[in-house]
Amino acid sequence: MPWVVSNITLPDAGIHGQLGELNFSALPFLAYIDLHNNSLHGALPASISSLSVLLELNLEQNQHTGEIPCQSLSGLLPQEIGHLTSLVKLGLSNNTISGPLPEHICSRRRLQFLGISNNMFNGLIPKSLKTCTSLVEIDLQRNQLTGDLSQHFGVYPQLKGMRLASNRLSGKISPNLAACTQLTVLLLSQNMITGSIPPVLSKLSNLEELTLDSNHLSGEIPPEIGTLGNLYILNLSSNKLSGSIPIQIQKLSNLGYLDISGNRLGGLIPEELGGCMKLQSLKMNDNNFRGSLPGAIGNLAGLQIMLDVSKNNLSGVLPQQLGKLEMLEFLNLSHNQFRGSIPSSFSTMLSLSTVDVSYNDLEGPIPTTWLLQNASPSWFIPNKGMCGYLYGLPPCYSTPVAGHHKRKTLDLLLPIVMVAVFCIVVIIMLSRNKRKPQESVNVEGRDLFSVWNFDGRLAFDDIVRATDDFNDKYIVGRGGYGKVYKAQLQDGQIVAVKKLHQSEEQFNDDRRFHNEMEILSQIRQRSIVKMYGFCSHSAYKFLVYDYIQHGSLHVTLENDEVAKELDWQKRIALANDVAQAISYLHHECSPPIIHRDITSNNILLDTTFKAFVSDFGTARILKPDSSNWTELAGTYGYIAPELAYTFVVTEKCDVYSFGVVALELVMGKHPRDLLNGMSSVEQAMLVKDILDQRPTPPTTTENKSLALLIKLAFSCLESSPLARPTMQEAYQTLIQ
Repeated sequence: MPWVVSNITLPDAGIHGQLGELNFSALPFLAYIDLHNNSLHGALPASISSLSVLLELNLEQNQHTGEIPCQSLSGLLPQEIGHLTSLVKLGLSNNTISGPLPEHICSRRRLQFLGISNNMFNGLIPKSLKTCTSLVEIDLQRNQLTGDLSQHFGVYPQLKGMRLASNRLSGKISPNLAACTQLTVLLLSQNMITGSIPPVLSKLSNLEELTLDSNHLSGEIPPEIGTLGNLYILNLSSNKLSGSIPIQIQKLSNLGYLDISGNRLGGLIPEELGGCMKLQSLKMNDNNFRGSLPGAIGNLAGLQIMLDVSKNNLSGVLPQQLGKLEMLEFLNLSHNQFRGSIPSSFSTMLSLSTVDVSYNDLEGPIPTTWLLQNASPSWFIPNKGMCGYLYGLPPCYSTPVAGHHKRKTLDLLLPIVMVAVFCIVVIIMLSRNKRKPQESVNVEGRDLFSVWNFDGRLAFDDIVRATDDFNDKYIVGRGGYGKVYKAQLQDGQIVAVKKLHQSEEQFNDDRRFHNEMEILSQIRQRSIVKMYGFCSHSAYKFLVYDYIQHGSLHVTLENDEVAKELDWQKRIALANDVAQAISYLHHECSPPIIHRDITSNNILLDTTFKAFVSDFGTARILKPDSSNWTELAGTYGYIAPELAYTFVVTEKCDVYSFGVVALELVMGKHPRDLLNGMSSVEQAMLVKDILDQRPTPPTTTENKSLALLIKLAFSCLESSPLARPTMQEAYQTLIQ
């Protein structure tokens, strides 16, 4: 008599071996098989077809990492799997299965969830999928599937997500999709789809993500797209679209990401685009837009990640209103015909980390605030006549000096100008060349250091004076490789100075110092601590930062009185800020930067409890030509589990650490006990069961946000890196 076993649920169980060795025919009553995230490999056994009552089969992410060569489920998918007439869910994503999909994969129209992404499936889409009206989610991304999009897919009244990106699908977008009224996600990018964007897609009123990029679409953007009021991501880039931007786009009030780059769009950029008030990223580059850049773009107060209008035919003067984009980090206006000077209002754009105005007809001075952000000369040349104290540009002279005073004044100014220019050139060379920095340069018998304050003067003497030659009474913190001093400069600015220890482990400390110096000199984001300069010399090695008054999150949570002040609204905002900063490092820096030590000790808080990520001594740049193997780094209790045996650093290591910090923020202490025994029981706990009791109880709205944060934290703590979200996804989850 066969065993009466209905369930095999062993995810994350560390099971090794050939899947083909399992004999499912001995277990005919199986209804659920969940073996995802193990180390099974080989082909699926044909005996699986004997499971006539099977409802769910989940074999996703069966990949082994580390020194042992990567193994995964491979080979062909048995055609017999189409005989599983009761199957409701089939999950085979993240393996190396090849061959065609079974022809009768949904012959009984019961299949609801089909996930086979990140495999090597090829061949035509099975005919049975066209009539599979039971489908709720279908994910076929990143395979080699072929077929005509309009011929092989039908009407799915319950479908919420259709992910077909990165295949070889052709044909046109079928108007039948308009009948899938429950759709929230439609991803068709990176295929070979032709024709136009059908206006009937406007009937998908629940649609939140629409990606059609990297196809062969032509025609105009239909004005009906303005009816998709829930749309958050719209990517139409890298096609052959023509015409102008429809003014109806202003109705997309929830749009956060818009990418129409790499098309043949033209005409004027409509003022109505300024109505998309929630935009965070706007890419319009590589098109044929003409006329001036509308001042209404300055109304996009939430625009933070990117504004790219490069490689168009835009002209006229730059609008003063752009200066209102105070959160913007990346601005590219290059390869146009803009004239006049950079507006004075641009000096308020303090979050800019990259600004490119090259290949225009601009003239006049570079805003000094940009000058201090390690600007590259390539961002400003060639232009008609730009000036500034930047290598490759002529200096600016504000007003003529009359009579004999002119020569005298120039004689006084020239040494100051030369010193300031030299300092800036040193910084640029260090940040661009990615080599071990020069120790120091001797000028007239004294050392010249790469540390400056806001007016360009050398600040080394100022820092030594402000700390009384680094007297212990100015210490505000101690780290693993140095002490942190509080210093008030002569101009009133208060800075933090991290001075390196002179220790036996000088080599490792030097490496951390140079690592932090290199990375922080290249990046700028509002929730990452600012570095103003550094000194690298045999007698002194220190870095100069913005002074963050309140200390670390760890210290704050340890103090009962201060922890009460850190209310739930502030904690939720703090989590958002940290997620945004890490997302910036991973997704907006090229190459990506991995922090590797995201902890509550390395998150600093100002007097309003705004968060700043600090301490980049162990950070790692993910270089494309490197294996990214590394020694174990980080803080115990925050290190991703896979680092203990793979020593391969990825973005998902930071994601895990963020999950720990998020729970620590909610609980008011390190979630050590929760992590040690984490299971579905803990994840099902009510929010109130783990909340820090010191702040005032959360409101209903805050309770919902906290529930979302806790759920996200657990997803970040998945043992499999592949199962964790990216930090970009995590940040988007928090702000939706």
